[in-house]
Amino acid sequence: MSTVVIDGAHVVAGNGAEYESGHVVAVDGVITRVAAGPAPAHPGARVVDGRGCVATAGLVNTHHHLYQWATQGLFADATLFEWLSGSYELWRGLDARTVAETATAGLSWLALSGCTTVSDHHYVFPAGGGDIAAAEVEAARAVGVRLELARGSMDRGRSAGGLPPDSVTETPDGALAATEAAIDAHHDPAFDAMTRVAVAPCSPFTVSRELMSGAAELARSKGVRLHTHLAETRDEEEQCLAEFGTTPVDYADKLGWLGTDVWLAHAVHLGDAAVSRVAATGTGVAHCPSSNARLGAGICRTADLLEAGAAVGLGVDGPASSELSTLSGEMRQAVLMARARGGPRALTARQALHMATLGGARCLGRAAETGSLEAGKLADIALWRVDGFGHDSIDDPVVALVFGPHAPLESLLVGGCAVVEGGELRTVSAESAAAAGRRAHRRITGEVQS
Repeated sequence: MSTVVIDGAHVVAGNGAEYESGHVVAVDGVITRVAAGPAPAHPGARVVDGRGCVATAGLVNTHHHLYQWATQGLFADATLFEWLSGSYELWRGLDARTVAETATAGLSWLALSGCTTVSDHHYVFPAGGGDIAAAEVEAARAVGVRLELARGSMDRGRSAGGLPPDSVTETPDGALAATEAAIDAHHDPAFDAMTRVAVAPCSPFTVSRELMSGAAELARSKGVRLHTHLAETRDEEEQCLAEFGTTPVDYADKLGWLGTDVWLAHAVHLGDAAVSRVAATGTGVAHCPSSNARLGAGICRTADLLEAGAAVGLGVDGPASSELSTLSGEMRQAVLMARARGGPRALTARQALHMATLGGARCLGRAAETGSLEAGKLADIALWRVDGFGHDSIDDPVVALVFGPHAPLESLLVGGCAVVEGGELRTVSAESAAAAGRRAHRRITGEVQS
């Protein structure tokens, strides 16, 4: 038996319990004890000194685009539709090698910022690009984090009134067949699964009604989750009204795209009725505050969604629209954006931490497995230093973690296995991961030919 003990930390369990000086014990990758005071003796255990640290559940990133590591910093002043139109010209060059490199870089960066579970929404599959899904799965396995591969698709290219070039779209039947193949090859329904697959057509303005409906049927026949972008910008809402005669949320509802097995990326532009409907149906929302601000998309009504009872998680979104934001940094951004919209009591530090952990786990259907520090749950644990310059003058360690500068990550455990120790990756080399990301960037932007 393998036992890990974190002792002396300020433990934020995430289920309402919080211990000023407590301990967490995990055996064979599963938490067995979370309590106040010093840990009981466990002969042979690996003991981690948690003094000066906050222990939380590992962060759950509910929406990302790992391939976008290769196109950071471009189209910096564009609207979403302008940014997408320009980016697609580069993304048409994606292949399995480039995705392996971007996934390695992106997942390593996320691990170093406290993420134990990452949902990646990949929807660009150029013809002849190789097995992109397998490349992502292998990168996640090497880094050691849990991957929710949201296998995306698009079938509305420019010739059909969509934004992407036709060369990166699929036919509805082809997209559904490829998605089903990814589920069969990679989805693991087990309690401690490292890889799961969701069905994730890109968005209503790049996907036909036929593909949206077929995706919902496929997901439910396979027992997996559904994900898409929705209500991100005013442009999208205007297009939806013009084309379908309804709002994005009502359109999704008509197609069977609301429910406890669905989570939506962004959901910025929701009226009161839409907020109520999302919450009533148990639909989750992946809130991406930095990306929404960077693209000028608006501010999600997170406080209203939470008050209505919706599951709200946090997402970094693609590095090309958030320029390497960290999920820990998104906690602070979520508070600031909510308060900019709704005043100083709109969102608290603890609510933001909850969104980054258990809220995210709810979105991904993994709340029984991860997202909080409780006996019987997976030992996915982040240990943050809050005793240094920039944090040590803040008495409340949770406020220090959320409101302060990025807290150094002392340790990150995934299923009890160390992915980060002493602030350093232990699974892959951070230097080699960074180099892989640079190669991908140079190749796809044409700086080198290789």
